[in-house]
Amino acid sequence: MMKKLEEYVVSIPDFPEPGIIFRDVTSILQDADGLKLAIDGLMESLKDVEYDVVVGPESRGFIFGVPVAYKAHKGFVPIRKKGKLPRETLSAEYDLEYGSAVIEIHKDAIKPGQKVVIIDDLIATGGTIEAIIGMIEQLGGEVVKICFVMELAGLKGREKLKGYDIDSIIVYEGK
Repeated sequence: MMKKLEEYVVSIPDFPEPGIIFRDVTSILQDADGLKLAIDGLMESLKDVEYDVVVGPESRGFIFGVPVAYKAHKGFVPIRKKGKLPRETLSAEYDLEYGSAVIEIHKDAIKPGQKVVIIDDLIATGGTIEAIIGMIEQLGGEVVKICFVMELAGLKGREKLKGYDIDSIIVYEGK
């Protein structure tokens, strides 16, 4: 019998600093059953959702978003760090724990009226996804669902994303 997805996550105490429990997603990826459970779980959360395209931020949004797009026969739009996309882009700046970062999307990647699903490995504070939503909406897309493999509920990322349909396969109560 297959284990539950949570059993594939390795938790590392006091990383990157004391008091933090780091939830390592690579332990899901390196096990065929863990990876299957993660992708199947994401597909399950999208079973009743009508959408045109999957969007995912680098790098782990690529890892989980591409197989979902493939299985659903949808296109995949990458969100990259500044300077990585070759054509004309739209950018968004967002806050990190220490400082800020800039992400970009190709200006022609989302067509007006397209229904968009965002997939990433983890929701913590929600800042990255909030920036992604802003870019998608600026391009005329409609975010119909946001799916995560893991959620750190103690960081209250959902509060930043109020009004959006959010699903997480695993929810950890802490930070």
